[in-house]
Amino acid sequence: MRAFDRRHPLLWDVLVTGFFVTAAFTDVLGGGWRYITQNPQAPAWLLVTLSLGFTVPLLWRRTHPVAILLPMLPLAVVNAWTGTDLQASLTLLVVTFNIALHTGLRTLLASYALILIPIVVDGFRNATEQAADQGPDQTIVPQATRLAMVAIVGISYRTRQEYLASLVERAAQLEVERDQQARLATAAERTRIAREMHDIIGHNLSVITSLADGGSYAAAKNPERAAQALTAIGTTSRQALGELRRLLDVLRTDPSATEPPGAEPLLGPALGPALGLEPPGVEMAPQPSLTDLDHLIEGVRSAGLPVRTTIHGYATALAPGRQLTVYRVIQEALTNTLKHGGPDATSTVSVSYGDGGAVTATVTDTGRGGTAHGNDAGGRGLTGMRERTALYGGTLESGPLPDHGWRVHLHLPEETPQ
Repeated sequence: MRAFDRRHPLLWDVLVTGFFVTAAFTDVLGGGWRYITQNPQAPAWLLVTLSLGFTVPLLWRRTHPVAILLPMLPLAVVNAWTGTDLQASLTLLVVTFNIALHTGLRTLLASYALILIPIVVDGFRNATEQAADQGPDQTIVPQATRLAMVAIVGISYRTRQEYLASLVERAAQLEVERDQQARLATAAERTRIAREMHDIIGHNLSVITSLADGGSYAAAKNPERAAQALTAIGTTSRQALGELRRLLDVLRTDPSATEPPGAEPLLGPALGPALGLEPPGVEMAPQPSLTDLDHLIEGVRSAGLPVRTTIHGYATALAPGRQLTVYRVIQEALTNTLKHGGPDATSTVSVSYGDGGAVTATVTDTGRGGTAHGNDAGGRGLTGMRERTALYGGTLESGPLPDHGWRVHLHLPEETPQ
C-alpha cells in the first residue's frame, strides 16, 4: 500500500478527503450534530460552510499542512464561539498529526499554540454559559492533552520513518561498498594471477627455448644430446602445464551452484587428463617452495646456464608465503639471465636464512646485462618481484654490476610476532 501511495499519492488523498466530507455531511444531514451542539438554531449555510471548511482542505494535508491550518483556524473559532460544535472540527487533529509528521519542532509548537485558540474560546464560552457545571480546566485541559498526544504520535511516526530511511540508505551504502570491495578484490586477484602466469610461463618457456636451440644444434653431430634435450623439454612442459593447471583450478567455481546437473565443469579435475598432465584422482601438488629450489636450478642448468649455489642456514622456520616469494624472485632472476645474459653467461645464487623468518637472497650473473635484463616484458617481471617483496615488508634491489652482469638482491625482515 505504501508503494502504491508513493506512485499515486493524489488517489489516497482524494479517498481520505472524500471520507471526511461524507462523514461531515452525514452528521449534518442526519441531524447527529444536534445531540452535542449548544446552538441547535445554527443556520444551514453556517453548517455547510463549516463542514466544507473543515474537510476539503485535507486534500493538501500532506503537501501543505501548515497552509491548510491557517484558513481552518478562523472556522474553528467561529465553530466554538457560536456553540455549533460540529464534530468535523476534529479534523484539526489530522492536520496536527501531519504537521508533526512533515515539519520541524518549532513549526509544530507554533501550530499547536494556534490550535489552542479555538479550544480556549470554547472553554471560556462553556464557562460563561454553564459556570455551575464545567470550568475552563475541565474543557481546555482534556482537549489540549488530546492534541498533544496526537502530536507525539506524529513525532514518533516521523522518527520511525527517518530511522527506516536511514536503514535503507545504509543498506544502499553497504551494497556500494561491497561492490567496490569486490572490484578491488578482483583487481588484486587479477594482478596476482598475472604475476603467477608471468613467473610460470616466462621461466618455463625460456628454459624450453634454450633446450630447443641446443637440441637443434646437437641434432646433426650428437643425436644422444638432442634426445636428452627433447626429454628435458617434455619434462619442463609438463611441469609448466601442471602449474598452470593449479592456477586455473583456483578460478573454478562450484559447478553445483553455477552449472546445470550433468554438465561438465569448465575447469577442474577433467582438465588434467585432457591435457595429459595426470590421471584422474591424483591430487594437485602445492605451490613451489624452497625445497624445490634444487629442481629449479637443475632445470636452468639443463637449459645451458651454469649456476653455482651457496646456502647458509635452513628454511624450515620460513612461512610458505615467504618461501614462495624467495623462490619466485630467484626463478625470475635466472629466467632473465637465460634470456638476456648471452651464451657465455654464468650465474651465482646465494641464500642466507636468519632468525625469525628473515632471509636474504642474491642472484648475480656474468652476462651482458643491459636495460632489457631488468625490464623484461615491459617491466612485469621486476614489478612482480617488487610486489611480492612488499607483501612481507622486504626490499628488492636490481641493477647492473660495475663491470658486467646483473645483480638481484632480496631481503625479507623478521616476521612480526602475531
